[in-house]
Amino acid sequence: MIYQNIESLHASCPNNLGDWYFTGDYPTPGGNRVVNKAFMNYMEGKNERGY
Repeated sequence: MIYQNIESLHASCPNNLGDWYFTGDYPTPGGNRVVNKAFMNYMEGKNERGY
């Protein structure tokens, strides 16, 4: 496995800045809502989608 910082990730993939999986910085308010709902479902033991 190779670990790198986010700046290096951006440098290695300049045309694809979709780093939200690694940083948690989701690009839209809807993305934040979905990830928060998914987390709450997980914490509450619910087996359902966040969207």
